Amino acid sequence: MRASLLSCSTFLVETMSSNAQTSSSSGYLFAIAATVIWSGNFIVARGAVDTISPVSLAFWRWVVACLVILPFALPALVRDWSHLKRHLPYLMVTALLGVTVFNTLIYIASHTTNALNLSLIAISSPIFMVIFAKLFLNDAISKNKVVGIATVVVGIVVLITRGHPEKLLAISLAIGDLWMLIAASCFAMYSILIKKKPAEITPWSFQLATFVLGLLMLLPFYLWGADLSVPAKWNQELLFSILYLGIFASFTSYVLWNRAIAIIGPSKAGMVYYSLPVFSGMLGSLFLNEQIKSFHLFCGVLIISGIVIANYTPKKRVEELTEN
Repeated sequence: MRASLLSCSTFLVETMSSNAQTSSSSGYLFAIAATVIWSGNFIVARGAVDTISPVSLAFWRWVVACLVILPFALPALVRDWSHLKRHLPYLMVTALLGVTVFNTLIYIASHTTNALNLSLIAISSPIFMVIFAKLFLNDAISKNKVVGIATVVVGIVVLITRGHPEKLLAISLAIGDLWMLIAASCFAMYSILIKKKPAEITPWSFQLATFVLGLLMLLPFYLWGADLSVPAKWNQELLFSILYLGIFASFTSYVLWNRAIAIIGPSKAGMVYYSLPVFSGMLGSLFLNEQIKSFHLFCGVLIISGIVIANYTPKKRVEELTEN
């Protein structure tokens, strides 16, 4: 089974790396495929809560991811070795946020909240990106962004209060929702750091380096046994779940996503990512029997609407930027 999964990933790498002209519709399909794979991450996290602890799940996910990406990215890493050493502090911080902490917090959050909540809160990351970009990159915050942020905040409040905002007066929130908010902010900071990636470091070497560094920083917590509250119950289902996370959610989706960006651009591909809760909700209902309630739909619409508003640029403004 593992061999067939690796063969599938190899085929995808060869296909996505093709220089042949591809229609924009294929770009959207690649972006959708990557988003569907990522939505499965939340389903696996929820499904594995009784069989493996969060730290162990994150650790073995990245072990598999490193092994799978190694043959494809090792040549680039060797070529960029001197650049990687020079920028090691940057790489370590980026790996800590995007690999070590982000996904581990998702798995911790999955113990006390459902897959749909995880995905809905996850797509609030772009709002944190706007805030961090202002603080650390001095990016301007437009009126659209302010309105978008406010809309997303309302959506998140509705979500974490289970459709009863008055509960804020009693502050009765699922701890998993709060962990997921922290995870979303970590991913946002990781994304800000990605914008600062040194040009001399190629994408493949960067990806492998952050995978390995993130795994190494996670190793002490795995060995220390801080997550012994849920001893691993190894079985075929758990093994396939970890292979899915390592091969598909950590590697194949990266290839698909980058191919999508090459065809349709980051903005259009990014809009597809906001459909994440739709796929997570459907998969959660299908595989975990999680109920989709009216407040899920309502806050999902609010969050997605807020992100669209925050990213909207009037046509006149686009023309001005183009002329400049």
